[in-house]
Amino acid sequence: MRFDDRRTAGRLLAQCLQGLRGQDVVVLGLPRGGVPVAYEVARALDAPLDVLVVRKLGVPWQPELGFGAIGEEGVRVLNDDVVLHVRLSSAELAAVEQAERAELDWRVRRYRAGRAPTAVAGRTAVVVDDGLATGATAEAACRVARERGATRIVLAVPVGPPQAVALLNTVADEVVCLETPRCLVAVGAWYHDFTQTTDAEVTALLARAARPEPGPPSPAAPDPPPVNREVEVSAAGVRLAGRLVLPERAQAVVAFAHGSGSSRHSPRNRYVALVLNRAGLGTLLLDLLTEDEEDDRATVFDALLLAERLHAAAVWLRHETALPTSYFGASTGAAAALEAASAPGADIRAIVSRGGRPDLASPAALARVRAPTLLIVGSRDTTVLGLNRHAADRLRCEHRLAVVPGATHLFTEPGTLAMVAQLARDWFTAHLARPAAPVRSGRSV
Repeated sequence: MRFDDRRTAGRLLAQCLQGLRGQDVVVLGLPRGGVPVAYEVARALDAPLDVLVVRKLGVPWQPELGFGAIGEEGVRVLNDDVVLHVRLSSAELAAVEQAERAELDWRVRRYRAGRAPTAVAGRTAVVVDDGLATGATAEAACRVARERGATRIVLAVPVGPPQAVALLNTVADEVVCLETPRCLVAVGAWYHDFTQTTDAEVTALLARAARPEPGPPSPAAPDPPPVNREVEVSAAGVRLAGRLVLPERAQAVVAFAHGSGSSRHSPRNRYVALVLNRAGLGTLLLDLLTEDEEDDRATVFDALLLAERLHAAAVWLRHETALPTSYFGASTGAAAALEAASAPGADIRAIVSRGGRPDLASPAALARVRAPTLLIVGSRDTTVLGLNRHAADRLRCEHRLAVVPGATHLFTEPGTLAMVAQLARDWFTAHLARPAAPVRSGRSV
């Protein structure tokens, strides 16, 4: 199982740690990537959150190869096999440790911002990271917690190789690991979104965790409940199945037009929809074809039919939600989105295409589109990239062609789908408040 992102991994991890809820627990996140995971765990367990700073010791001429780790309280963990294999001298070892110790001290000051470390003496310390590679930093973190007097140490990670988990079971009292692949390759490969966590994000999460949670809303003015339900949309004599999600205070809604052979259950579009939901945007994942039509190739590629149904869905959305509407199209769904947006009075705020086939839309429709349009294509999807460039030449609205490095047509490469979701989120939110622009010439690519 791949995790959507660190926050999602933290929520899943917290489900396995519910037995600790109500006990005297402190959650310790390893910066930087472990802190977003730990934040979700701490929130679920209603426990305090603190940072536990450790630093990997890397071989000077090959820094990605760790020969140990250091932590607060003067803790140092060495991998003697690596030290011997690379023939690391005591002077070289000391130089690396001195540099990393200075970096560790600087990060402690930055992350805690003058706050004293959360007391762990006599408590259960839950040490959390976003994944294990060799386990050296996790081992150092557990030893730091032990030095501070923790009576029990639980190491909790979303993913790690069996050999590292076995090693850490000799250091921690318990290791909770959701996935233990024999061939890990890299921790990031087990996440759809493994964007680097920044120091600012770490300090913000720690500060948020230190503040008391706001109380429930006033009974006189409650927030509208979020919507997450299956729906049916009537379009041109057929009823189309969909899922409508509206976060609290949603500012707009995005209708998804799936590609050939796909449906509202598409894991890629569901991931993008989740990112949009977290940004305060509603989503409608809609099947534009009935079950009987899905096996008819002519129907699958009938952009006008798909556009007619997508337009009907947009009309339904405006009646149902009274929110501004945008389109997200994938593959053949991109052509449907462009055709639908070109209809008179369509009033679509923005369009995003993922690996789309805008060339399947008519040249006249492309010229009539007024909604700002973002075309996202993988750099290795060369045929589709060329088709998008030709289609972009016909657009007269504000538009941009975004090329995702290293991505193929389905964006299955680590981190590429996350980039798609971020580009879509930023495009929709940037154009949220803008009315549809008049048709103009020129291009913005």
